Amino acid sequence: MNQPQTIYETLAALDQPLQLKPAPPSTGRIHVGFSGGLDSTVLLHWLAAQFPERVHAVHIHHGLQPAADSWAEHCAAICAESGLDFSVIKVEVDRRSSAGPEAAARQVRYAAFRGLMSAGDCLATAHHRDDQAETLLLRLLRGTGIDGLAGMRAHVDLSPGTLWRPLLAFSRTELRRYAEIHQLSWIDDPQNLDPRYTRSWLRAEVLPALQQRFPQLKNRLARTASLAAEASDLLGELAAIDLANAVRGDALSIETLLSLSVPRRHNLLRFWLRTQGFEVPPADQLPRIADEVLRATLDASPQFGWPGCDLRRYRDRLFAMSPLLDVPQAWSATWTSGNELRLPANGDRDHDANADWLEAAQPPAQALTVRFPREGERFKPAGGDHHRTLKNLFQEAGVPPWIRSRTPVIECKGAIAAVAGLGATEFWLQHRQALIGSLHWRHRLRGAASPTAL
Repeated sequence: MNQPQTIYETLAALDQPLQLKPAPPSTGRIHVGFSGGLDSTVLLHWLAAQFPERVHAVHIHHGLQPAADSWAEHCAAICAESGLDFSVIKVEVDRRSSAGPEAAARQVRYAAFRGLMSAGDCLATAHHRDDQAETLLLRLLRGTGIDGLAGMRAHVDLSPGTLWRPLLAFSRTELRRYAEIHQLSWIDDPQNLDPRYTRSWLRAEVLPALQQRFPQLKNRLARTASLAAEASDLLGELAAIDLANAVRGDALSIETLLSLSVPRRHNLLRFWLRTQGFEVPPADQLPRIADEVLRATLDASPQFGWPGCDLRRYRDRLFAMSPLLDVPQAWSATWTSGNELRLPANGDRDHDANADWLEAAQPPAQALTVRFPREGERFKPAGGDHHRTLKNLFQEAGVPPWIRSRTPVIECKGAIAAVAGLGATEFWLQHRQALIGSLHWRHRLRGAASPTAL
């Protein structure tokens, strides 16, 4: 690569307005998504001139096209010539994904980028104004809301770092002119013009026809995205106010949700689900949440789900959680050694099935049996007047149903000694220190404190 002017100096020479400053969102490494195409080649060239010691070029090798190996070699050669830090990461794309090959490739690509990043790092991608126009049209065709119409943001959280799109103000034509001035070499991906892919079809056929009728189309779409982003930010501020009034621990108050107008309730639910890390359900499902969950009777335990998320209600609280694994009710284990005992399938589908466990201060002095509650079982905790059903005790303690079936029960000498969250017998309280010391149930289940002492 030739020693460049900045992209801004180049555009100034072309009498283009300067709309951005090269300001990375953090002070850590700048990982540049480098496909070898025109856009990412321009981005890498510019960033290498501004921050040579911080730039790390990353090529994601999807292996989806016959030329994939030669593209990686091209990128490696460019970086070697410029003395830039470079990595190739090979990923596997699920070609049968219901989301489609483009979405599946994007998911594994960003997962690979995340794996490289540390706190304070950023990932720079070469999305530009034409990409923004394509994104906006795609989302319009898919019936998106305000958040979708906001298009791509210049800065986005990409834990543990930040995603940075510094070229959003520039068109593909401007980037090509920059590349030509600096005599850059790039790869043209034939997939970018393949009409089988929706984005490519928009790029090759729809946008040129629209732009012929509306010459300022891309500028206007970019302005629409900017205005939608302002509206989205405002809705987010309103949702944050409503969330502060509605939140109850790791749940929302049903009463508060129902007191809001329908649009405001939907806005809060979307905001809350995103803060919990869940995908938002389709818009036509939000009214069903009110009908089937929020307005259910207080003694009901309704559930409403979509891929990756379940909403569950208990009394006046609404919980969002990953779909839970089935509970093996016949399971039991004899605990004779070690300070920990893993509980089977006592978690959700998005985590390790053995992510929940009992943790003791010392190995058991004598064998203990650990199992899950049984139908109709009765128990007399210390201080109680008589034996009562576990169901009644759970209800009195306000334990949600999905927690009850997953609660560990400790047996000693053939009798119940303790039930997590409900209490223990006089015998257990008197002999626990000698038997096992302190004992806690640690878990990720929503609706119960963790750890819970036994």
